[in-house]
Amino acid sequence: MIIRMGQKLAQMDRLKISKFKLDALLDITLSINANLPVEKLLAKYESILRDNLGIGKILIYKRSNTWECILNGGFPEELENIDVESRLLDIKEIFFDAAEMGFEGVDIIIPVFNNNVHLAFVFIGDIEEEGEGMSPVLKHLNFIQTFSSIIIVAIENIRLFRESLLQEAMKKELELAARMQQMLIPDNSQMPKNPGIIVHGFYFPHYEVGGDYYDCLKLSETKTGFCIADVSGKGISAAILMSNFQASLRALFTHDINLETLVVKLNSIVVVNAAGEKFLTFFVARYDHKTGIMEYLNAAHNPPVLYDTVTGEVLHLQASCVGIGMLDEIPNAKKSDLQIKNYSKIVCYTDGLSELKGDDGNDIGTGVIIRHISNTAPVEENIKEMIKELGLPDDNPSTFDDVSIIVADLPR
Repeated sequence: MIIRMGQKLAQMDRLKISKFKLDALLDITLSINANLPVEKLLAKYESILRDNLGIGKILIYKRSNTWECILNGGFPEELENIDVESRLLDIKEIFFDAAEMGFEGVDIIIPVFNNNVHLAFVFIGDIEEEGEGMSPVLKHLNFIQTFSSIIIVAIENIRLFRESLLQEAMKKELELAARMQQMLIPDNSQMPKNPGIIVHGFYFPHYEVGGDYYDCLKLSETKTGFCIADVSGKGISAAILMSNFQASLRALFTHDINLETLVVKLNSIVVVNAAGEKFLTFFVARYDHKTGIMEYLNAAHNPPVLYDTVTGEVLHLQASCVGIGMLDEIPNAKKSDLQIKNYSKIVCYTDGLSELKGDDGNDIGTGVIIRHISNTAPVEENIKEMIKELGLPDDNPSTFDDVSIIVADLPR
């Protein structure tokens, strides 16, 4: 009679424990569905195992970008600094000899997998002085394994969801930056096309947003200003810097401002706006089609190519100073003057063009530009043929950056 009653009580205890475990699984599932924060999920997990089931110690290592200890309930702090890669990755199933590996107080290590890849390791230990009977760890081992897997996979899903939100935010940032950058590039319908100068631009943005910019301004009845620039870096910060730069340039660039003064003022503005984190290369020219004089200043930009269609002379308009924003003060910023005597063409470009790879695997440089403009045809036609030959924008596998080009015919 007493034996039968004892069996019945034991059965009732087992039913009670089983119901508790089912309720715990339901509770944690509802918590996951309610988007409970990771910290609260871990607190629930620890409370159920330690407070309700009598598990003495719990520690979890989880892999995200690196391995980190996300929970330590009862173990020495030294266990939070294990080199998981070298010491645990050989564990493929529940491991009962943790003590032999030097893990003090650890009875069992439970590996958790996701798509056959280690996602976490759960360290379990009993309280130091167990009461009589079976250890809670062994008694509830299957439940601990299942419960741990549910929690850890849920935490990993939360991490992946946050990453996807971050990637979506970055995508939207790049889209916004691309729209901002596109707004900076003047439409060809706005470019001057008159007997004194004919200007045309080509802009091929790459997958990522860069900081390419070119512009053309009517400064007087006879003078036209044009420029090209490339800001370091990509994304919204580069687009914002270039937007500020464009506004500053348009405010400062007049028919009579000294180009050295212009560059010094622009440098001061960029140093403040970029706080030393970004800089830009910059070429600026002012052409008077009445006198044929072209003033220019190159601040560390790729040298534009000037071709005289009568003499066949080719000039590279080299840099005379460092880039804008590289230093607090620009040393030796000196402009140069050219007398355009014959019908000439000028091609300004960013390094997205000159660093394309040729068949030999080397940068194409300016050779392809010179080859295409060495004739008397309009430079716009020359560049269109060059772009077709180079497979821009989509058919050149060596394209890694934006390609921006501004060209001008200078009739005389």
